[in-house]
Amino acid sequence: MFKTLLLIVNPKAGKRRSRSFFFDIFQVFSQAGYLIRLRLTAGPGDATRIAREEGGQFDLVVCYGGDGTLNQVTNGLLQLDSPPPVGYIAGGSTNDFAASLQLPSDPAEAAQAIVESPGRYLDVGLFNGHHFMYVASFGAFTKASYSAPQDLKNDLGHLAYIIEGIKDLSSLRSYRARVEADGEVFDGKFLFGAVTNTLSLGGLVKLKSEDVVLDDGKFEMILFPEPKSLVDLNDMARALLLQDYSGNGLIMRHASHVTVSTEESLQWSLDGEREDAGRQVEIQALHHRLFARM
Repeated sequence: MFKTLLLIVNPKAGKRRSRSFFFDIFQVFSQAGYLIRLRLTAGPGDATRIAREEGGQFDLVVCYGGDGTLNQVTNGLLQLDSPPPVGYIAGGSTNDFAASLQLPSDPAEAAQAIVESPGRYLDVGLFNGHHFMYVASFGAFTKASYSAPQDLKNDLGHLAYIIEGIKDLSSLRSYRARVEADGEVFDGKFLFGAVTNTLSLGGLVKLKSEDVVLDDGKFEMILFPEPKSLVDLNDMARALLLQDYSGNGLIMRHASHVTVSTEESLQWSLDGEREDAGRQVEIQALHHRLFARM
């Protein structure tokens, strides 16, 4: 008996010029007994709409694209009463979350991993009612995640984010915020803040594997306080270099609920997609919210 699979593809994602690998993907899924329906996205939000409107009709939904495409598909599926399992073939320019999941970089191998996977539950973030898979961030370099031109990201990958971040240095500033993480309060000025469930943020911030568990009901909160001296700046640089956030340079906590209150409305990035927020943000880690086959 055949099973059904919805393959949602972002045709603009990634650095691969040739699309011949799609034949290999189709072969893997077909040999595993799936009848496949291919849907190409045409613009922002399209993957969410397709997943919401059509995902419930299939045994499995697989997306091909970057982490932002996965974000959109997830948001669409989680609007369903009984969402099907989701698979992810990473075809973006950085694929931070795919790296945390240790997904194969070869599309055909990723497809094979999906059909062989017994499945696992993953935590999902909730940001003022919107879901995200691996990061909600504000401040320094956040704009680079959604403002870097797609062609540049396709060509240069991580380097595109660094270039875009350097362009943003002229407007680098701190933001006054009150951050509460599972009852612990941090009040001050911060260059950057993030609530994450990943090992890497654009290659700029990296966490150790022992510090990140993708299904423990907690996300990692990271804050960069405004440096008040060269010593503070040196401590921050050292913490980033050594991936050690236990010292004075940075703040990291494991938390299931984070509230961020600011004096002004901030632009956030959710999985690399721009999200305009008000002056108060509620972020929650939803334990085992999504069933994934990856």
